[in-house]
Amino acid sequence: MPPSNPLPPKENALFKRILRCYEHKQYKNGLKFAKQILSSPKFAEHGETLAMKGLTLNCLGRKEEAYEYVRRGLRNDLKSPVCWHVYGLLQRSDKKYDEAIKCYRNALKWEKENIQILRDLSLLQIQMRDLEGYKDTRYQLFILRPTQRASWIGFAMSYHLLGEYEMANSILDAFRTNQMKGPYDYEHSELLLYQNMVLAESGQYDRALSHLLKFQTQILDKLAIKETCGEYYLKLERFKEAESLYEGLLKRNPENVMYYQKLIEAKRLTTPDQKVAFFDLYKTDFPKAIAPRRLQLTEAECPGVFTQLVDEYLRHGLHKGIPPLHVDLRSLYEDQSKADAIEQIILQYIENLSKLGTFSNVADEVKQPASALLWSYYFAAQHFDFKKDTDKALYYIDAAIEHTPTLIELFIVKGRIFKHAGDPVSAYQCLEEAQAMDTADRYVNSKCARYMLRAGHVKQAEDMCAKFTREGVPATENLNEMQCMWFQTEAAAAYQRLHQWGDALKKAHEVDRHFSEIMEDQFDFHSYCMRKMTLRSYVGLLRLEDVLRAHPFYFRCARVAIQVYLRLHSHPLEDAPQTSEPDTDNTVLSANSDSNAFF
Repeated sequence: MPPSNPLPPKENALFKRILRCYEHKQYKNGLKFAKQILSSPKFAEHGETLAMKGLTLNCLGRKEEAYEYVRRGLRNDLKSPVCWHVYGLLQRSDKKYDEAIKCYRNALKWEKENIQILRDLSLLQIQMRDLEGYKDTRYQLFILRPTQRASWIGFAMSYHLLGEYEMANSILDAFRTNQMKGPYDYEHSELLLYQNMVLAESGQYDRALSHLLKFQTQILDKLAIKETCGEYYLKLERFKEAESLYEGLLKRNPENVMYYQKLIEAKRLTTPDQKVAFFDLYKTDFPKAIAPRRLQLTEAECPGVFTQLVDEYLRHGLHKGIPPLHVDLRSLYEDQSKADAIEQIILQYIENLSKLGTFSNVADEVKQPASALLWSYYFAAQHFDFKKDTDKALYYIDAAIEHTPTLIELFIVKGRIFKHAGDPVSAYQCLEEAQAMDTADRYVNSKCARYMLRAGHVKQAEDMCAKFTREGVPATENLNEMQCMWFQTEAAAAYQRLHQWGDALKKAHEVDRHFSEIMEDQFDFHSYCMRKMTLRSYVGLLRLEDVLRAHPFYFRCARVAIQVYLRLHSHPLEDAPQTSEPDTDNTVLSANSDSNAFF
């Protein structure tokens, strides 16, 4: 459609140069050409030129002027798709996506087949999860550009996201048949796996399996083929094929826990004795693998069998000195008899190691290294801490520190015991001592900062974090820039406990802004993923973003913000007298203005 207010050839050439300057980010040159057109009395109010000048000003950070010019341009040419498109781009840059969609729809009234406007509209629709609108827009793009790969993929994906799997599969089939020619590369492989994913989500596992086997020579991710085939065999109850496949996968990776679980399902083992015998076989086949030994402990129910197996597992771990041994076994404590058996064994170890230097009192047993007693103390301290027996936990961790006072992990565990006992000050003192022993360890530094925040020492925690943040920038500013949400959630809770309401709200809203930024960051991937054919990952991203605010960091900060707002509502702050103390009322008011972000 021709412009509603066309320019003569000379000015039209200048207008095209403005568009080129905008595309190449030569904004100052663009403003010069716009000025040349607008300085002529005849075209001083030319709508599209005013709109492009506004868009260019927006890119230079002059937002108020930009809106003024774009609105002026729109008033002078309400039938111009360019003016409406530019106004939509301005709204999009301000994250006003609903308003931008309205602008694009108005632009399409005057130019129904503008590819760029349709593309921009489709990006906003998928961002806002307007799936029906997205399907319609992708259909129009498909009709206008039937030879482009992105047109086919976007059209198919619009049906997939709406749950219309058969239609999505038909489009992908047609695309693969008519458009995709050899040689078969990574992108073709990903397309086939995406099509297979569509078939599987429709519940047609037999078709999905046939599709996968038919095109397996064209798919480059051979591991994905095997794992997916295994899933389909199990769902179709073809257990023999599943068993053979998972046995092959275990030879490839004997530490993969999922393979063992799937193989048990394929072999249809149901009783604990059968499962224990199954793991015995793989312990022999893979003598260095940890996974079958650990999984066997979960399945063993007979007290005598479990005691023998856990004794073997603990001896190996304590001899080698594996610090997370207790964390590894902690899930077994759900069964009280297993927890009691572990306690009895570890206490026997400590008694025998301290007297004889061996795990048992058998005469010819091999002597253990001195570190075995240390790690036994360490394990016992964690065990009794988990059982909330603080006195015994402290006794064993103190014995471990007396044995080897230079091991940092001991002070970390002691701090954790104090934390669980409700003494955050002693906890942070232990962590501070651990941090002083190795100032280059970022993990210990972060752990110490977290414990300082729980003890209410916010400034000290900031100073502690400053050791690993960018020089010349305040630690809190750098942590906010890096979206370091563990620090901000702990700081928000610390300020709440200190009744510093404004600072608590500030930290809570910083976390909220991080989640908003993560939601906005997905915008760049809508076109990128279709171009690069990373379609399965893209669908996973969309589904993750849909439940993003269920994340524990957001939940904790939202709870702090809600509690603070309720507290301020029931006990409003009084006007503070003019003193040398900082006035936090303004902070609270400014944070209060953003309160709708959480609701």
